[in-house]
Amino acid sequence: MAAKLFVGNLSFQATEEDLRELFQQAGTVETVRIITDQFTGRPRGFGFVEMATKDEASKAVDMLNGRLFRDRNLVVDEARPQPQRSAGPRGDRGPRTGGASTGWRR
Repeated sequence: MAAKLFVGNLSFQATEEDLRELFQQAGTVETVRIITDQFTGRPRGFGFVEMATKDEASKAVDMLNGRLFRDRNLVVDEARPQPQRSAGPRGDRGPRTGGASTGWRR
């Protein structure tokens, strides 16, 4: 069963192929994804690597957490599930009241 790892403190010059090569030292890499800013497209300094087994993921954490990679010490840990987000665009603030009026008068 695959295991997903969080990889933090990434160099902004690191590529997904760089991470794949690094993590292959610990075992079979299923997927690699570096997270980018949705507006600028620039890397945000973290990503996720999915290893083929939990044993390989554990080995990767032991081998690579704190390791210097492209002038930065990596943070490698088991990824936590993403928190549930509300379905509506207003989040959990509830519905708008008062229609289009803001209460201001001319």
